[in-house]
Amino acid sequence: MINLASKLHILLVEDNILNQKLIFLYLAKVGFEIDVANNGLEAFEKIQSRTYDLVLMDLMMPVMDGLDATLKISEYEKTVFKYTKIIGLTANTFDADREKCLMHGMDEYMAKPFDMEEFNRILTKLQII
Repeated sequence: MINLASKLHILLVEDNILNQKLIFLYLAKVGFEIDVANNGLEAFEKIQSRTYDLVLMDLMMPVMDGLDATLKISEYEKTVFKYTKIIGLTANTFDADREKCLMHGMDEYMAKPFDMEEFNRILTKLQII
């Protein structure tokens, strides 16, 4: 199980309200501090005003999708000398989707529905915990 969770601050970027609530509940139960953005543009705005340990980024959203938001965040963070790890979230589970996430600057990729065991594995792999 996750340790040090209460010290981690996560930005959850998800446009689907049901997915937002479910993932938020999973993460809150463990003790993470969580902010929510409804699209990539909101995520970009939040990243500019606050520091996060991790971003969980849905791929398909209105206004700005997760791939474009990741590129925009990466460009911005280079100018302020910071780096936030980003995990892509998608219902698509093809290898090509994972590769697309990584090519756009995401650090890892998770298929929906959200799975805490997989999330724990990724956090360990990315050395977040």
